[in-house]
This record gives sequence, structure tokens and C-alpha cells, in this order.
Amino acid sequence: MAAPSSEAERQRDKERTRADILAVATREFADKGYTGARVDEIAARTSTTKRMIYYYFGGKEQLYIAVLEHAYTAIRKLEAQLDVEHLEPEHALRRLAALTFDHHEANPDFIRLVSIENIHHAEHLSQSEILAGLADPALGGITRILERGRKAGLFRTDADPLDVHMIISSFCVFRLANRHTFQAIFGRDMLDAARRAHYRTMLGDLLIEYLTAR
Repeated sequence: MAAPSSEAERQRDKERTRADILAVATREFADKGYTGARVDEIAARTSTTKRMIYYYFGGKEQLYIAVLEHAYTAIRKLEAQLDVEHLEPEHALRRLAALTFDHHEANPDFIRLVSIENIHHAEHLSQSEILAGLADPALGGITRILERGRKAGLFRTDADPLDVHMIISSFCVFRLANRHTFQAIFGRDMLDAARRAHYRTMLGDLLIEYLTAR
């Protein structure tokens, strides 16, 4: 009877170690980029060794890809879990936009990782084994909402789900990725708590104005 318990504990330890490595590696890559990040530093900041990191992930590039996969999977899971089928189409889209707004604000490392990977022309992300499944959760929900909105005569008939996703993503990413340069030039912090509700509402307004334009 002891063997299954021991095996289960070893599995939990393995999962905890892997999660710890991913958490530290996420910060390291987000702070220093793919080129500047060091596996030695990641190992030093975790309860494992460089050799163990290679055992779990295979190498620096594979670890970086795993970090990207973990980051993208987190937002995709949230999108997939969002229950908006019972809401009116306009309200449903506002909820979806608000989810992305909140997630990006709470996860600035995700924004930095996306920016870094774009510098590398997505050469690492394109190697991901889960790449094909990253689009469906994001676009599936939007597609269903748009279809309901069109059937109700609310939304324009030429609205494209990917365009809608782009509007949401561009607003939320810009607010984080360009915070410091925007503030330096215009003297406004886009993460000022006093303006948060305004920006969150504005994103929804932009979507609805576009989708209801005739």
C-alpha cells in the first residue's frame, strides 16, 4: 500500500519543481530577454540545479518555449472558462474584453515575453507543440458572440473575430508595453489607478462602436 503513496508524492514533487522552475524562468526571461537570461541564474533562484533544469526541459531554448506556452495557456484557459453564453452579445463582449484587460494588467511579465518574442520574429513560439491550439479558445468565444449579435441584428455582418481579438489585444498590450514611454512623452501614466475604470470601459466602448457602426 505504501508504493502508490510514494509514487504520488514523487509526482507531486516533480510537478512542484517544474512549476517553481517555470515561475523563476518567466521572471528571468521577462526581465533580461531570451539572450540575456541565464540558466545558471534560474537554477540559483530555485530549489534545483542547472542539470535538473536540463533534465526537465532539455535546454535553454526548450525552457523558454515552455515559459511562452505556460504564459499563453494561462490566458487561453481563462478565456475558455468565461461563461458569457447567457449574456446579451454586447455585454458578453465587454466581459471578454474586461477579462483580457484584467489579466494583462495583473501579468506584466506576459506582456514583456510577448514583446521579446516579437523581437525574435516568433521563431521560438513557432516551434511550440501546442501552437495550433492557442488560437481556438481566443477566437471561438468571440465567433459565437458575433454570430449571436448578427442574428439579433446588433452587429455589422462583416465583423471578423480575429479583428475583434486584435482590437482587444492591442489596447491591453499597448497600455502595459508602452506605459513608460507614453508617460515620458505625454506625462500620463496609463496604469494610474484613478483612470483604470475609465480605460476598462473605454475598451468595451471601442468594441461596441466598431461592431455597431453601419
